[in-house]
Amino acid sequence: MRLRRSLSFWLFQAILVLASTRVLASTRCFGGEAAADHPAPKVTRAAQSATFYKIQAGIEGEIFPVFANYASLLSQEQRSFGIVSVTITNSGKESLRQRVAVSVVGWSDEEIQLSDVPAGGQHTLNFAPSFLPRFYKNREITAATVHVTFSDLTGTKKLDETTVPVRLRSAEDIYWGSGFKNAQFIASWVTPHDEMIEKVLAEAKLYTPDRRLPGYENWKTAAEQEQETFLEAKAIYNAVKRMGLSYVKSSATLGGNQPSSERVRMPRVTLSHNSGNCIDAAVLYASLFENLGMEPSVIIVPGHAYVGVRVSQGSSQLLFLDAALTGRSSFTAAVSSANIGLARHPASATTKVMIEEARSSGIYPMP
Repeated sequence: MRLRRSLSFWLFQAILVLASTRVLASTRCFGGEAAADHPAPKVTRAAQSATFYKIQAGIEGEIFPVFANYASLLSQEQRSFGIVSVTITNSGKESLRQRVAVSVVGWSDEEIQLSDVPAGGQHTLNFAPSFLPRFYKNREITAATVHVTFSDLTGTKKLDETTVPVRLRSAEDIYWGSGFKNAQFIASWVTPHDEMIEKVLAEAKLYTPDRRLPGYENWKTAAEQEQETFLEAKAIYNAVKRMGLSYVKSSATLGGNQPSSERVRMPRVTLSHNSGNCIDAAVLYASLFENLGMEPSVIIVPGHAYVGVRVSQGSSQLLFLDAALTGRSSFTAAVSSANIGLARHPASATTKVMIEEARSSGIYPMP
């Protein structure tokens, strides 16, 4: 597993030139995001006007499906970043009102926003068009084209138009971010409603004393819930072990933003091939626990990942598992390995993602 630190996802820095047959001049604009090793943005001016446009697309020109899915579920007012961001600068003496349309040709719907920029003002529009199902089935880096159209408010009079190139990352690629600030997005790999997750749980209940997996039961005491959590976690572990899951690394991915991006298998892929590394196994187990209404977490330390589950409702205690040991060690050994491993790392080097908190912030399973 290759986990390193880099820039936060919302610093979408790849600034692409708005190319048009009516562009008269372009100048570099320095400052803001165009600092250090970031590409300096280019600003273009529409013909016979005092209007300047700046377009940003993805992270260094690469669009990650996990971020696209998150942003598309937010309203335009809620977005703090865009999969494609268009900044309009009006250096004229009159207000400027425009209709801006953005799409990723063949991969997304078209999203339309209206811009009203006062004289001497600037306005940034964050676009996150809804992507088609094929986008989330893509498994390799793919070239695509962003189409941007500027028109009057009715959309009948086209003022300017351009296309800019982007690259689409695999739906299984994650960009961790500086200080693992994007780690909460690993919750998108936790898919509790997947049919294969249901199949595992149907098998796992056979490994419990009473042949049931009730999750937390609020009529039980905290101690009784904790005991039940231990039994259910053990049953799930033994069921996955019996199904033949074993460790295979395969975290390498292609494209830019190296080495801060990583390939993470979706649980259905891990189960289909009975292969996974530590982070693959962690999101698989988190999916199983969340399906039961329990509260899982994914814990990341340098070079490794564990899964945890809250032992009872409202408890601050978690039961930790080294899920990567599935298939080659006992449940007791996996618990012991997780506790020993976590004890080796200070809190400053440990990132804990509570899936329930990620859901509350709008991070849902990927389609």
